[in-house]
Amino acid sequence: MNKFINILFLLLLIPIVALSIFVGFDLPIEILRTSGKYLPHQHIYFLSFAILFFILGARRSMRRWIGVRMVNKKEKFQWNEEIDKKRKSQVNMYLIIEGILHLLIAMTFVLLTPKALVMACVFLALGLDHLLFCVFGNVFHLWRVGVTNKAVVVAERDFKVLYFSGLRKVSVHQQTLFFDYIKELQLAISIDNITPSNRASFRNIIEEKVNRERVHFTESFKEF
Repeated sequence: MNKFINILFLLLLIPIVALSIFVGFDLPIEILRTSGKYLPHQHIYFLSFAILFFILGARRSMRRWIGVRMVNKKEKFQWNEEIDKKRKSQVNMYLIIEGILHLLIAMTFVLLTPKALVMACVFLALGLDHLLFCVFGNVFHLWRVGVTNKAVVVAERDFKVLYFSGLRKVSVHQQTLFFDYIKELQLAISIDNITPSNRASFRNIIEEKVNRERVHFTESFKEF
């Protein structure tokens, strides 16, 4: 989810930053026989992109916050533990980098042209959201992994639900735990989500919740 959103953000940033440069420096636009300063409907372009970025960012933010709220209702889980310190460090690093980058992008829009202020406001809000999620996640220990009768729920920088329905194989390869389903669907989480001291209990609870006649545990998972 995060990888997809970040790639989409990057692709969408290219045209809007280019527009900001043309408008801010009043560069000629030969194909339209005008210059950036006099480009018609500038405010519509900036507002349209701002709305698009806000929707994408807000959707990711809501998914994160709803995810941690869900997984922190511990009474609804048969197994529920905080993610490992190693994974927590990675999550912190990614959130801080994303937050700072969004704030720098906001500053860039402000410096390029005042007409891109709406874009700057959106990226300022998204950057602060990353940093607040980082702070709250650490202070209140929000990032956790839980197991219910129906699924494994992971809530940290990303929110994932790995259902047991249709599950056919569980395996570990390098630093990743794979869940293979029917119709060649494969979902995965980092093994660092689960603290080494909790891995045996995690494996046992998974074994209790799935139909072992249909779900194959590889040797790598049995040793997990």
